[in-house]
Amino acid sequence: MDMTTDALTSISRLLLIIVLSSIVGFEREIKNHPAGLRTHILVGLGACLLMLLSLYGFSNFIATHKDVTNIDPARLPSYVIAGIGFLGAGTIIVRGDVNVKGLTTAASIWVVAGIGLVVGAGMYLEAIVTTFLVLIVLFVFNKVEDTFLNKNQKILLLTITTDASISFANVFSQIEEGGVQIIKSTTESQSNHCSKYTFLIKGSSLRCQAKTIETLQQLEAVVKVSIEKNE
Repeated sequence: MDMTTDALTSISRLLLIIVLSSIVGFEREIKNHPAGLRTHILVGLGACLLMLLSLYGFSNFIATHKDVTNIDPARLPSYVIAGIGFLGAGTIIVRGDVNVKGLTTAASIWVVAGIGLVVGAGMYLEAIVTTFLVLIVLFVFNKVEDTFLNKNQKILLLTITTDASISFANVFSQIEEGGVQIIKSTTESQSNHCSKYTFLIKGSSLRCQAKTIETLQQLEAVVKVSIEKNE
């Protein structure tokens, strides 16, 4: 191929990876994840560019130094896969000892980098099929998790202030009887003869959680109930 054909081929591959990576990034963007549309496009574009560099960037040098050149086209792409792990790690957030967020986004960034390398190598069909499969995983499997595995149950921080007439064990049992799972609990004595109980809870539904909180508020010994998302 001549230089014009080579340039058009490279440009078409760069444009294709922008389209494919933006499809994955858009799904992350609409779900308000930290790495969204632009991040995924830049990762895919950079991976594709480095693959093109590895395949075609040193052709003149190789032609000039045929006797002394030993080139491995996979060397640069291998560093892309390793390096992208650091970017993916930046999207993972660990909150407390029960909440880890960003793993799916980190994985999608890694896959987009792989798609970029595949597009740069000219494997268009494989790249398009992989993008389609990624969308199935992100959209369809998310619904499966919500429906059958309850993966998106809300974890809430429930704080209850009571007087001395009710024990921690009674409050604990009231919460469990409401069908709410207690993940973690702490107690704290107050100076005004009150006790402060903090619970990290997860229920089978928001309605179940709301009913449990309403029951607690109706207890005479309960002075105050507050609830917030566990961030």
